[in-house]
Amino acid sequence: MATEETRLKSRYRNEVVPALVKKFGYANVMAIPRLEKITVNVGVGDALQNMKLLDAAAEELMAIAGQKPVITRARRSIAAFKLREGNPIGTSVTLRANHMYEFLDRLVSIALPRVRDFRGVPRRSFDGRGNYTLGLKDQLVFLEVSYAKVEKIRGMNITIVTTAKTDEEARELLQLMGMPFRKAAA
Repeated sequence: MATEETRLKSRYRNEVVPALVKKFGYANVMAIPRLEKITVNVGVGDALQNMKLLDAAAEELMAIAGQKPVITRARRSIAAFKLREGNPIGTSVTLRANHMYEFLDRLVSIALPRVRDFRGVPRRSFDGRGNYTLGLKDQLVFLEVSYAKVEKIRGMNITIVTTAKTDEEARELLQLMGMPFRKAAA
């Protein structure tokens, strides 16, 4: 079954790859950084008292990502938070291939510009291995989420995993893909 190529994937192939080769001088095609996966994670700490909140968060995440999320559970017990090991505390989805490119395209071109007082995403949110994590405070920036159905405003973490070896390569990759980084302070 042949699937059509997304807008961002063709941009990566036609514009981003030649620009990265020109800047960093890669000799091998496999050394050129590319996106590996995008993970979207929503923490629902209130799920300990009300399990319906977790279901609502999963529904919203499914609408945003276009893929069924998995329920994440606590890895260890923390008495201060009244949390026991194995309790459901969030929901998460991992996007790959065309779903990943389509989600990143919607994030960069539609959702991020809708964030109030948006001046760009932080430049320092790289982990040292070429991966980028972005936190959003509100799920309503995505058009797929209906304002009328939202019970509670929830934030989410979006992690973009790349094959880049350094943060500089990953930053250049994401910038060429359209990620609106903040301007460096002069």
